[in-house]
Amino acid sequence: MTPQDERCASTHRAARRWAAADQVPVESDGLALARSVNDHVRRTGKHFLPKRMLSRLSEIRHRSAADLPFLHAFLDCLLDRHEDRFWNRTYLSLPVLELLLGERNCAVSADRMSALLMADVVRFEAGAAGGSREGPGRGRPSVETVSTRLRHTLRFIAQGVGGSGSGSGPGAGDLPSRLDCGGGSRLEDLVDHLPRPPATDAWAWFDVTVQPVYVLHDEYFFIRVLQAHEMLFTAMAEHVKSAVSALREGYPEECAERIDDAVAMFERAAGLFRVVATMRAEHFSTFRHYTQGASAIQSEQYKRFESLCGVPQTSRLHSTAFTSVPAVRAEAQAPGHDTVTRAYLDLRHERGPGGAAWSRLDAALGRLESRHQRWKSAHRGLAARMLGDAHGSGYTDGVPYLTGVLQNRLFWQLPLPLPLPLPLPR
Repeated sequence: MTPQDERCASTHRAARRWAAADQVPVESDGLALARSVNDHVRRTGKHFLPKRMLSRLSEIRHRSAADLPFLHAFLDCLLDRHEDRFWNRTYLSLPVLELLLGERNCAVSADRMSALLMADVVRFEAGAAGGSREGPGRGRPSVETVSTRLRHTLRFIAQGVGGSGSGSGPGAGDLPSRLDCGGGSRLEDLVDHLPRPPATDAWAWFDVTVQPVYVLHDEYFFIRVLQAHEMLFTAMAEHVKSAVSALREGYPEECAERIDDAVAMFERAAGLFRVVATMRAEHFSTFRHYTQGASAIQSEQYKRFESLCGVPQTSRLHSTAFTSVPAVRAEAQAPGHDTVTRAYLDLRHERGPGGAAWSRLDAALGRLESRHQRWKSAHRGLAARMLGDAHGSGYTDGVPYLTGVLQNRLFWQLPLPLPLPLPLPR
């Protein structure tokens, strides 16, 4: 029996024991089972898990995992395709990551989480360079490509951890400005300088939040990048929500500060596109064949951010963009749903025009509008390179869809200067 066959048999035995047990052992939270299953997923791809194993795991989820929130969330993601409900949230293991953000006494913000996710990309590449978790034919990119990928990744991490090394690891000053991937020791040394998740039992689940559908090397970092994007939009939504509160309390200056916080998040998000650009289009095409049904169009946090800026126009609310996220669409259409646009118009009506504070706020809103447009344009350009004429995995038209939404504005009801039109990337 090969080592891989033995690991598969071990996972089957673990699932069988859990499925046969009358109750979950008191001392167990299910992490050992999740690690065993996740190791199997990493070696075969979630799309190719044996049906017998999936059936046993489904039994465990329905019978034993209700009192174990992390195991329940993990299995909810793992069984999505088996139960014909595969979509963006479960492909990206967002239910598990959101539990970690909500962990009691946890000081990790969504922004900080994005840095931890990308730090794990560096650890993955370091492990691959050292020979771990890599099998023949998994398509690890060239040394030059990995070096470019890690350079952009390190820049993103440094922006996220700032100058302080307190809490979960070293600060930005501890990260090298350049990386030489030609020497294995250099990459290994770097790992010690990366921010780490909190050393708690709950955060041990962070290690099982990548469930690739296939076995190609690049899908791992692709999942982490999409997760980081979701965390940034989570942070952006919180900033915009705070901006609404500031306006309702009569403080346009404070609102401008919160809007500029969101602008900074968009600048960081643009850096993630540079990381994705290191992926080979043919490899993306290979594994995305198994991701049909999961798409960024299903991002709830992006739509939540958008709908907190202003209620989208009716045509957009009835488009696939919002019908694919029904919970957020319902929020946006609720009578009590408040937005920056509504709060802005109400306060302007009350106080009238003029004043330095309003000029500053108008400038901040213009910056966010412009950054949003640039982000969409960069997304469209990257998709054109990776997809070509192919349809999107969320059953959209792909690049033509992204071209069409370039005209959408966040603050379409406000008398703000229109952002300059951007040339379409080739």
